[in-house]
Amino acid sequence: MRLADYRPVMGPRILLATTVVWPSAARLASAFAAVGADVEAVFPDGHMIAGSRYLAAAHRYTPLLPLFSFSRAVGRAAPDLIVPCDDRAVALLLQLAGRGGATGAVIARSLGRLGAYPELIGRSAFIRAARAAGIRAPQTVALAGEHQLDAELARLGFPAVLKADGSHGGDGVAVVRNRAQAQQAFRRLSAAGSRLRNLVRAFTRKDIHFLHDAAVPQAVSISLQSFVPGQPATTAFACWKGRVLAAIHMDVLETLGSTGPASVMRRVDCPDMDQAAIRVAERFGLSGLHGLDFVRDPSGKAHLIEINPRATQASPLALGPGRDLAAALAGCVFPAGARPLLTQNPVIALFPQEWRRNPQSDWLKSAYLDAPWDDPAVLKACLEPAEPVPPRPAALAERPVLVPEGVRASTH
Repeated sequence: MRLADYRPVMGPRILLATTVVWPSAARLASAFAAVGADVEAVFPDGHMIAGSRYLAAAHRYTPLLPLFSFSRAVGRAAPDLIVPCDDRAVALLLQLAGRGGATGAVIARSLGRLGAYPELIGRSAFIRAARAAGIRAPQTVALAGEHQLDAELARLGFPAVLKADGSHGGDGVAVVRNRAQAQQAFRRLSAAGSRLRNLVRAFTRKDIHFLHDAAVPQAVSISLQSFVPGQPATTAFACWKGRVLAAIHMDVLETLGSTGPASVMRRVDCPDMDQAAIRVAERFGLSGLHGLDFVRDPSGKAHLIEINPRATQASPLALGPGRDLAAALAGCVFPAGARPLLTQNPVIALFPQEWRRNPQSDWLKSAYLDAPWDDPAVLKACLEPAEPVPPRPAALAERPVLVPEGVRASTH
């Protein structure tokens, strides 16, 4: 893989680990480099992070050899911290941690109490633990099979939400409003683990991971959750040994699809979301970057609906003291620098998500467009070849590009 023209900063090393092509990993490279870290990454071919000027070293991730890819990357990078950027990356790191040794030690330092993760990543088990900790959350029950579906629907009522464990990015979630929809959704989500389904998805989605899943089919656990009407909201937080260091709370204004990720968010102050992050971090002994998803009901109360036990889209943002996750986490292992406030505008349009959702969106005019203007190769790679790069806002035209000490611009 081709690396950017980069001069290492000689700071402690952070390894970003991702198995999917999501822009947030590339943005995290910039965020951690800006506070003085030496950033390496393990990622699949075609990832936009490959051209980042902030990347010190790249490690190839091969979907057919996932554990080997991660083990080799950790061994070569010898990181001080590992930051997973998707759910599959978390699962692979947990498997590696079971082997012990230096690799297991750095994974435990990076993620927190590893013994808590089986409960953390099970949707129904997590919500049950959250409710026990006093966090407002809808009733959620694991379904042993379709035979249990009718009984639980009679208890929880319609509408309801069916969710498959291990899914991400809005996949594996279905809002159902009657019995027929519920049965159809349950069968579809359950079939996601079948050999035939994974073979089809491998070719239609051009994702080799599904070939691996077809070779070793996994049972899919389905949960049923009470539906909470209202507006989606999300929290990104950094924590260390069960203590929250920094948190960003956002109301979600636009999403990619009905259950997809956010594309426009508004920063808010919310005691409910603050307390939820604090209690989750403490209950599970978490370290690293994590996210919580909520629904804010018509009265304004936030209901926790699930956790993302890894970095999320909001994690790279620098929104002032107590709201800079990269600086807070890096500061746990070395003296980290502070980043300037990204914007005073509370509304942030994520790039390229909102640009792809609607290039004519009014939010692109009124919100702060969080595009990687200081990382040109990433900026271009975030878009399809046929798509034009959006114009840089006039307000930013005269602003100097902020490049951390020890990093110089890419020449490609």
